Formats: sequence, C-alpha cells, structure tokens
Amino acid sequence: MAILNWSVDGANWPNRSASRFIEAAGIRWHVQRMGAGPSLLLLHGTGAATHSWRGLLPLLADHFDVIAPDLPGHGFTSVPAPYRLSLPGMAADIAALLRRLDASPSIVVGHSAGAAILARMCLDGRITPDLLVSLNGAFLPFGGFAGHLFAPLAKFLVMNPMVPRLFAWQAASDGGVERLLDNTGSHIDAEGIAQYRRLVRSSAHVAAALRMMANWQLEPLQRDLPRLKAKLVLVAASGDRTISSDVARRVANLVPGAVIARVASLGHLAHEEQPALIAQMILKHAALEANMSIK
Repeated sequence: MAILNWSVDGANWPNRSASRFIEAAGIRWHVQRMGAGPSLLLLHGTGAATHSWRGLLPLLADHFDVIAPDLPGHGFTSVPAPYRLSLPGMAADIAALLRRLDASPSIVVGHSAGAAILARMCLDGRITPDLLVSLNGAFLPFGGFAGHLFAPLAKFLVMNPMVPRLFAWQAASDGGVERLLDNTGSHIDAEGIAQYRRLVRSSAHVAAALRMMANWQLEPLQRDLPRLKAKLVLVAASGDRTISSDVARRVANLVPGAVIARVASLGHLAHEEQPALIAQMILKHAALEANMSIK
C-alpha cells in the first residue's frame, strides 16, 4: 500500500519548517507547531492533513502557540490499529499526543470531523479549553436512508484492500481531485489542489480515511453535546455542500450558549478559501472569551 514519504512527498509541504515527528500512543505523529503565547490546537477533517491550515496557521501563530497534527493515518502520521480510527479512539490518542507535548490548549479549532473529535475530547475531560471553534463541524449523524446506508457502505469498501488503491488511482487521474473539491462547494488555490492530489495518491491515506468513516458513530456525541462546557462557536458557510449550514442551528439548539457565525459564499473548506477571514473570526471570539474570563 502506497505510503507518503516525508523526504519526497513532504519536500514542498506548506509550513515545512514548523514540522516535527513525535511518538505518542504507539503512533508516529507529524505535527506542525508555530508561534508563542496561549496554546491553540488545530484539527483537520477526514481525508485532509496539516496542509489545509497552510494559510491560517501562520496568522494564528502571531497570537498563539499553535499545534496542528496530521490525524492518525492521515498525511504523514502513521496508521494505528484499525479500531483506533474511531471518534473515541482518536480523541484518546490526540490527548496522549498533547500530554507528550506538555500542551493544554485554551482554544481548540476543528474543521468538519476535527470539530467532533474536539467536542468528544472536551466531553471526556481529556481537554478543558475555554473556547471550541467549529469550522463547518460534522457533529450530527446522517438522517434517513443516507444514514442507514453510509456506515455499512464504508465498512464494505474498507474491507476490500483493492478499494483504496482503485480510489487513489481514480482520484489522481486528470480532474479527479478537482471534482472531489468542487463537491465541497469550495474553490481553493492551486497549491491546495496539488497537496490534495498528493494525499489521494497514497492508498494508505485513503484507507485510513475510509476506515475512519466506517468506524464513525455520532449518536453518542449528539446525546452528550448538551453537557459541553467550553464556549462553542459554530462557523457555518452558506455554500457548504458537504455539511448543511442547518447542522449549526441544530447543534446550537443542543448546546447552551452556543453561537452561530455565518459565512456567506464560501464552502466546506472556507478556512482554505479565506484564511484571513477565518483567523479574524477566531481572534474575535478568543478576545471575547478572554474578556469574559477576566471579568
């Protein structure tokens, strides 16, 4: 199975000078760390990697000690045991990474499934941030027929070792990555497209993303969300074709004090399309939360 090689595939990785490799929870993690100040954790979503923070990370590093890992099995982080690629499993392993880094983030920012992992970590007492910013967060299970079909289909696909190879071959063909990205409702720069193309050429990366989807169970998270103590800001992009902006409204109804911050015209990868705008939103809510804490 094709695995990414840091010396070759990572030669022009965004923010490469901030990268390091760390052992924790039996996993060799690729982590980017930049800046100084209060600790801020960034978690990307399924199928992505730290490249997705290429524009946002340096902007936040002007104010925070920013930590951004590749999720287990994604990018340049090694693949754990298959059962660990689940919501509670990844929450536990990322907590182990933070202990290894001696980091206690006061602000956490997650995109899509990354936001769900952060919420699970908060609910399980693995982190105690003041602020959780969700960027088009994937908190709720699919409803109706799609919900009944999705997990069994993912399980079926991941059980066939040829599927990740075929997917990587198909996605890496001319226009394959562009079509996948168009389906998110986002239009990102050429560098971002090139890095996604690099990722999907790795059948190991594809297999980890499929395994993660096969293991994903959001019903317990939905049940537990009303207990979330961190201030929750739900950034919802109107053009998101992956996670309906209505999800933010439904989550806000579950979490006391949650705030919805709507973004017009952008898609699921809003933080890649307009990193400066997303940085401003994070800094605004971080400042508000800091002022409330002081008072």
